[in-house]
Amino acid sequence: MRILLVEDDAALGQGIRVALKPEAYTVDWVQDGDSALHALRHESFDLAILDLGLPRVDGLEVLRRLRAAANPVPVLVLTARDATADRIAGLDAGADDYLVKPFDVDELKARLRALLRRSFNRPQPVLEYRGIHLDPVNQQVSYRGQAVALQRKEFLLLHELLAQPGRVLTRDRLQQVLYGWDEEAESNALEVHIHHLRRKLFPELIRTVRGVGYLVDKA
Repeated sequence: MRILLVEDDAALGQGIRVALKPEAYTVDWVQDGDSALHALRHESFDLAILDLGLPRVDGLEVLRRLRAAANPVPVLVLTARDATADRIAGLDAGADDYLVKPFDVDELKARLRALLRRSFNRPQPVLEYRGIHLDPVNQQVSYRGQAVALQRKEFLLLHELLAQPGRVLTRDRLQQVLYGWDEEAESNALEVHIHHLRRKLFPELIRTVRGVGYLVDKA
């Protein structure tokens, strides 16, 4: 899952990225509202974490413009503004959840999981597909009851595909999920990860749509 983090506090932004890296997330980070709007207009994210007190364009204005453009990406507001009026303003502007600083990292992770479950209309975080059992909380995968050891990027890729069965995901989309902005991928890296998943699970798991991308068929 790909997250856009919008936070102008450098220490906090880096801390959030470090905290979320072991999870099934790729986190891209910007530090002002104008950059956030540009990223949200031109790229695809599963969720945004948005501070309100931003330079250039305030977080509430980012929210308003985002919803005015009919962008449905779930938004978790993360801010020091804890007055009831501020919470109401954030929710009315289009936020899906609101977390006040300082916060507990485990609570942040739980709220992100809840938002993603709602966005994919799933009551539980665990994904099950043709004998595969993927637990994003514990980062564990099994196939027909047997544990399967995956590298982090293999896990990210499998999670992205299983979360959206029947949907063709483009190469660009999958590479963004795996690498974000600050990692350079080799030209055949995606194909290598796909090959490893087919070998570790079963060959028919991931279907290639030539010239477009990949998908897992609906169960």
